[in-house]
Amino acid sequence: MAEPLPDAAPKKRRVQSVLFMCNFNAVRSPAAEAIARHYFGKSVYVQSAGVRSGEPVDPFMVAALDEIGIDATRHRPRTIEELEDWEGLNFDLIVTLSPEAHHRALAATDMIAAEVEYWPTPDPTLVQDGSREARLDGYRDVRDGLTRRIRARLKG
Repeated sequence: MAEPLPDAAPKKRRVQSVLFMCNFNAVRSPAAEAIARHYFGKSVYVQSAGVRSGEPVDPFMVAALDEIGIDATRHRPRTIEELEDWEGLNFDLIVTLSPEAHHRALAATDMIAAEVEYWPTPDPTLVQDGSREARLDGYRDVRDGLTRRIRARLKG
């Protein structure tokens, strides 16, 4: 009698809390937070933070999210230290969107038992040339890429 074949990859456990991190918590991580809350806010606790203090949430990202019915106007950027002081870092999963954030998250896992995943995500603020619409396209690309990954990773 043949033995059953092992699963090709172990099934990832269901995420109950997720932290999205980037450099300044003004574009990529607040977009990821808003998208995750939109789709999974009733079943997954979601936060975002930056490695460093930054500017208010980027108006281009607010516009890109508004196009798909997500309001990000109330987001206020916060650092990982502010979040840690405010509520601790009790997350099942930390998703990092920039190399600097990834290194900071890995350092934090010395003290917490969170899984860390790196999702390389381009910084749309680096595109300064072109029309408003051309610049907005970069933000849409980030929004759509994050939406696909979040929906695939957090689904029950």
